Amino acid sequence: MSRSWDVFCRVVDNFGDAAVCWRLASQLAGEHGGRVRLWIDSLPALQSLRPAIATNRARQVMDGVEVCEWTQDAAFGAPAEIVIEAFGGGLPEAYVDSMAQASPGPLWIILEYLSAEAWVGSHHGLPSPHPRLPLQRHFFFPGIVAGTGGVLHEATLEPRRRHFEADPQARSRFWIGLGFGLPVRGARVVSLFGYPNPAAGELLDAFAQSGEATVVAVPPGGLRAQVCAWLGSADPGDDTTLARDGLEIRLLPFLAQPAYDELLWASDWNFVRGEDSFLRAQWARRPFTWHIYPQAERAHGVKLDAFMEKYCAGLEPGTSSAMCALADAWNAPAGTREGRLGEAWRFLSTRQPELRRHADDWATRLAQVGDLAANLAQFCAERLK
Repeated sequence: MSRSWDVFCRVVDNFGDAAVCWRLASQLAGEHGGRVRLWIDSLPALQSLRPAIATNRARQVMDGVEVCEWTQDAAFGAPAEIVIEAFGGGLPEAYVDSMAQASPGPLWIILEYLSAEAWVGSHHGLPSPHPRLPLQRHFFFPGIVAGTGGVLHEATLEPRRRHFEADPQARSRFWIGLGFGLPVRGARVVSLFGYPNPAAGELLDAFAQSGEATVVAVPPGGLRAQVCAWLGSADPGDDTTLARDGLEIRLLPFLAQPAYDELLWASDWNFVRGEDSFLRAQWARRPFTWHIYPQAERAHGVKLDAFMEKYCAGLEPGTSSAMCALADAWNAPAGTREGRLGEAWRFLSTRQPELRRHADDWATRLAQVGDLAANLAQFCAERLK
């Protein structure tokens, strides 16, 4: 049965929130036949991910989704059957009042951030009555284990990845399309995307000291200024190649979602951040390092440790320890790494085959938890019978 959905997205983490909400809305429309409106308060952020989006149009249809600019005076109209409040960003007060007056009342879903913490399974799906209105909310927790909401994984993703990897010319077309040549045979390719990080110089030193030909692909973002500082250069702009100590640094343009997937597939190791690129790195079946969104009092450290404990299960003990050490050092405050990052990288750079097999196995196991959009559609269908 086709349902109507309103997805509300406040953009806090620039691209990550928009990316997750766009993927969810697109899947609900394309794979589940839903009538979907995506209310978003930053059209420019969405345009970066889906370039065909117009930033000067308050309403437009793209990929079966009605994209609506969320402003204070927006005309929201009648509420949908299912309302998604993404990441605790809240809903417009006038819209909530119209939900309370609707009969039957809409199903209100609070979509939380992805977490691997043990408590997630026991909180997933729990009801939460509104404090003043006759509305019932439900918490929906993405997760990487059974009993959670799962993670986003559109039906076309795996066929796309397999086609890319089976095509001997795909990597060449990817790099040439960005204005670069194919990396030299045998070079280690690392994609480097993250928040500003005091560990950037130490990581680049570790790459340079590895003795291996290394290509570092750096998309725009806060981390790129630190890469350029390590090079002793101002940022010369996109589509530029710089070099130091045997490293080839490629400064990439901003990549729309499909092209970013190809960057992950074309790399041997991916440094990623937040939630969306973190998840896409897992589906890429490559070793990766996560720069988790920093929180007050280092609350993010607990989330990082919870994920690494699950992800590293099954690795050789030394490899597991080094993976955790690299992740911890990459996320550590300035002055607390004490050389751990370089030491971990030197060890892990010799374990590529083991890590590649593990990443492949992990993605296969993760797929068994189920796709978040499908799990959400089923969750809502059971409550709207």
